[in-house]
Amino acid sequence: MTTSLEALAAWVDDVAALTRPDRIHWCTGSDAEYAEMVRRMEAEGTLTALNQDTYPNCYLHLSDPSDVARVEHLTYVCTRTEADAGPNNHWMAPDEAHAKIDALFEGAMRGRTLYVIPYCMGPLDSPLARCGVEITDSPYVVVNMKLMTRMGDAALERIEREGHFVKGLHSTGDLDPNRRFIMHFPEELSIKSIGSGYGGNALLGKKCHALRIASYQAREEGWLAEHMLIVGIESPAGETHYIACALPSACGKTNLAMLIPPESLPGWKIWTLGDDIAWLHPRDDGRLHAINPESGYFGVVPGTNARTNRNAFDMITHDAIFTNVARTATNEPWWEDKKEGEPAIDWQGRPYDPASGPAAHPNSRFTVGAKNNPVYTSLSEAPEGVPLSAIVFGGRRKELAPLVYQARDWRHGVLVGAGVGSETTAANIGEVGIVRRDPMAMKPFCGYNFADYWAHWLSFESRLSNPPGIFHINWFRQDKDGRFIWPGFGENLRVLRWIIDRTEDRIGAHETPIGYLPHAEDIDMQGLDIDSDVMRALTSIDESQWQAEMDAIEAYFDTFGDRVPAALRDELAAVKNGLSNVAAKAS
Repeated sequence: MTTSLEALAAWVDDVAALTRPDRIHWCTGSDAEYAEMVRRMEAEGTLTALNQDTYPNCYLHLSDPSDVARVEHLTYVCTRTEADAGPNNHWMAPDEAHAKIDALFEGAMRGRTLYVIPYCMGPLDSPLARCGVEITDSPYVVVNMKLMTRMGDAALERIEREGHFVKGLHSTGDLDPNRRFIMHFPEELSIKSIGSGYGGNALLGKKCHALRIASYQAREEGWLAEHMLIVGIESPAGETHYIACALPSACGKTNLAMLIPPESLPGWKIWTLGDDIAWLHPRDDGRLHAINPESGYFGVVPGTNARTNRNAFDMITHDAIFTNVARTATNEPWWEDKKEGEPAIDWQGRPYDPASGPAAHPNSRFTVGAKNNPVYTSLSEAPEGVPLSAIVFGGRRKELAPLVYQARDWRHGVLVGAGVGSETTAANIGEVGIVRRDPMAMKPFCGYNFADYWAHWLSFESRLSNPPGIFHINWFRQDKDGRFIWPGFGENLRVLRWIIDRTEDRIGAHETPIGYLPHAEDIDMQGLDIDSDVMRALTSIDESQWQAEMDAIEAYFDTFGDRVPAALRDELAAVKNGLSNVAAKAS
């Protein structure tokens, strides 16, 4: 098999001449091809079948111990000028980057197969989707891309019709951490990655294409590529709203995407359209429409159990690939806080010894097709996407942020998103409890200067006649003893319900300098035992804390210099003035 697209055929030939593989395989995306790839990896020992009675069609991959996570310090955005990449990215000049990484690709595929993976990010027949081709020497990448994207012949047909695609070149190389780089060339719509076989570094359709390159594409073409889940919420009356939520790491993103309504709120339904990435396009109806460019999940598995996320727990019991989890004596996958079974073999293939650390790697993963999700909806394949009623930002703040508040308008909402901060947890490297700025939850993923990115967000104010409302949530408020005061999980539907009511102008709110807060009595508390004083704390703010927060956000903006949009600084000044006025009246 080859292609009728001359540019693609020539690129594959050029890569083959550089990397010198023994053979070339054009991936068809068929189930038979997937089964054959799995069989070969089993024979090579790079994939192990798990207990086929309890976990049918599930397999385990163990990566090199030095290759277990994204390597942000080795991830570069290579634009012609450093200022275009911004202080939010590591930068290298394109000529230098190509020369450095091409030297590592020289002969890197000797003795291996070069796989050509045509893929489509988004529904195959959607005008909102974009296509790419990944060249790799990793069969593990091929089977994961099969689960994560619309991959194969149908994607190739679209690429040949359109005549353009994002280029992604990957090799595991020799897995030497000193010879590992992930290079992005937004102005060329291309990616080069070598020295890693780990998900985000190797599955180039995911963070590399769908966020870093796509965010640049989106600015050029007039849409948004965002690190957001998409969820559909259906009321007992049959009214459905779609919400996109941007939450930094350790803030409950996957749990919210697959939320299960509590028994105290009968008749409500949740549909998962996406758990990680959303592409948002303005449409003729004046609204933002969202698609999930992915067709599967690549999720962190530790902590997943029947209580924390029943839907995720159930969907990975069949037709899934696990990476770096442990195994039980009966050959079932095991991870910390699974609440079932005991580990016998750890993630490095050794007999489990607690003294050697966790049984499963803390960043161990599952890959599974979206249709495995019990609350999957066929709207995930809707070519026109779904219209958004609300965009929600959030973070982990133990004192500052109320349970929920609403931005005054689109411009103020951009400030809310640009100022997102979240406190570090034990899952982060470094000191716990430090506030890290993570604008729109895009800090590791924006493919160009954040200041220009905020300007692009602001441009939608004049392009949307019916924009979504913008909100901020915080499930993580604590009392003086460090206990969470909001129950979270399924009960978060009560907050989403308030958000929906606000977008429909069905309920009032309390205006403050930071935005609109709910009246304590307007959050449905039926069936919950929460003291009225706690609810008042959850729905109020401390102006002095917020004055300090605004100062911190202003200092963060200053790191981007004069590229920060004046409109964003004006919004910040308006909030600061409002807080000062309240403080003056109180004194």
